Amino acid sequence: MRGFIAFARKEVVEILRTWRIWVLPGILLFFALTGPAMARYTPEIVAAVAGSQLAGFTLPTPVYQDAYAQWIKSLSQIGLFAVIIIYGGIVSSERRSGTAALVLTKPVSRAAFVVAKTLVQALFLAVVVMAGAAITWGGTALFFGIAPSRPLFAATGTWLAFGFLFVTVMTLLSVMVSSQAGAAGIGLGIYVLVSIAGLWKPLGMYSPAALVGGPATLASGRAFDAGWPIATTLMLAAALIALAALSFNRKEL
Repeated sequence: MRGFIAFARKEVVEILRTWRIWVLPGILLFFALTGPAMARYTPEIVAAVAGSQLAGFTLPTPVYQDAYAQWIKSLSQIGLFAVIIIYGGIVSSERRSGTAALVLTKPVSRAAFVVAKTLVQALFLAVVVMAGAAITWGGTALFFGIAPSRPLFAATGTWLAFGFLFVTVMTLLSVMVSSQAGAAGIGLGIYVLVSIAGLWKPLGMYSPAALVGGPATLASGRAFDAGWPIATTLMLAAALIALAALSFNRKEL
């Protein structure tokens, strides 16, 4: 892939100098900073607000797993939706602005354009998510006095495979659909379908659909065999990158 390294560097610089360095990190780091405190004090806040309405009802004592569950829930909902919306224009926005045509006049192949863009954005997502997990771990230790690292980082790493899959899904959609909003809408629909597919046991155990709920299981400290779901997710992601590169090669700029 001609020009891969040079274009990857360009992508890194673009992240550091544009709004992308603030939006996704801002969303995820906000939840990382506030999640442990919310998990620790939510029962007290509810008790103070509800008052006598809770007569005869005892709120459960918060535990560190609540903070981990809050982090994974934030990733699986707001975090994933942000990925879908932000990356809905990962390729189409550069085609509309003419940047893609300008870049491809240089010694950069179309395959390198798509693959470098996808992998750099996936790496950026990984860095931000793992930083958020580290902050969550520290906050949990602060507010709960105990914070075993293995459940949290195992759950976060498992979610990352799912997040990476959706970076590739949005890359392909951005190649095929010129509208960022349209690509994001289709991406959200795909997420819903994947979630529903997990209700069928074979898909719920071995396919990417297992990663919809698997990270939450790991965060709670329960066993979850993530080997096959992660393997099939990464294979599908690789196939989607290849398909996106092939489709982009046939597009007019």
